[in-house]
Amino acid sequence: MQSRTMSFIEAATNVVVGFGLAVLTQVLVFPVFGIAVSFDQHVSIAVIFTLVSLARGYVLRRVFNALALPPNVRHTLCHDRTAAEELADS
Repeated sequence: MQSRTMSFIEAATNVVVGFGLAVLTQVLVFPVFGIAVSFDQHVSIAVIFTLVSLARGYVLRRVFNALALPPNVRHTLCHDRTAAEELADS
């Protein structure tokens, strides 16, 4: 299982790369749709979406880690007979 700190570092790295791509994409795509904004406005827009993305990535990672089955339960479900079969035999 990944620690909370490593979850945050992974999410932050992902978002930093996404930030650069977002600014570049906005600079290239906005003019196609007739949207004219300054570079500072592109950065401001990207910052807002970056913060939302960082929070989303961190929260979803923690939710999925919380939902993960412990290794002993995973092993039992994948390799052993079901609990119902074992109870029926006892």
